[in-house]
Amino acid sequence: MAEDSQVLVIFPHPDDETFSSAGTLARYIDNGVPVTYACLTLGQMGRNLGNPPFATRETLPDIREKELEDAMDAIGITDLRKMGYRDKTVEFEPHEEMDAMVKSLIDELQPSVIISFYPKFAVHPDHEATAEAVVRTVERMPKAERPRLQLVAFSNDAPEKLGEPDILNEIGEYKDVKLRAFEAHASQTGPFLKQLATPDVAGGAQSFLEVEPYYIYNFES
Repeated sequence: MAEDSQVLVIFPHPDDETFSSAGTLARYIDNGVPVTYACLTLGQMGRNLGNPPFATRETLPDIREKELEDAMDAIGITDLRKMGYRDKTVEFEPHEEMDAMVKSLIDELQPSVIISFYPKFAVHPDHEATAEAVVRTVERMPKAERPRLQLVAFSNDAPEKLGEPDILNEIGEYKDVKLRAFEAHASQTGPFLKQLATPDVAGGAQSFLEVEPYYIYNFES
């Protein structure tokens, strides 16, 4: 990671960055690499209202915005862009507008790497729409100018169809950072944190605090 000059993170929801990349991003920051997070929505339509509930449908957007800001503090990200899209509608945004948004960020920041989702392996429609916009936009760039696409594949069939991840970032030294970021997103992560705190049922949940896997997207040309 030391050779990177600027990291651009593009995810649609608050907490996407924490589940996938909190340790990796904290390490970039510790290494002096600037990190910009473009979060497309405030997760207004999140299914969870806290456990036990402490939000309502009306208050959830404000709560999730504050949770996002607190998670940025935990990770160390100071350049947070709230892009103003609405949760669960990203898939319906016109492609040309989504692509223009991504290209504007690239033109401004000149990132050496973009972290986002991997198309067709991102599970949620908003995830997929974000992934597709990133890939479409970067693919249109001259090959020599393309940032590296370091992508997250959450679907269970990813290892079978994509093979083993190209990058396995061991983040044990940032376990506490990632845990604090999870705690910041309390409205959505309560059940997950409870699972982590119960040793006999934690199982694979612990892996989120130990390793962050990525696939490098390879364009055909």
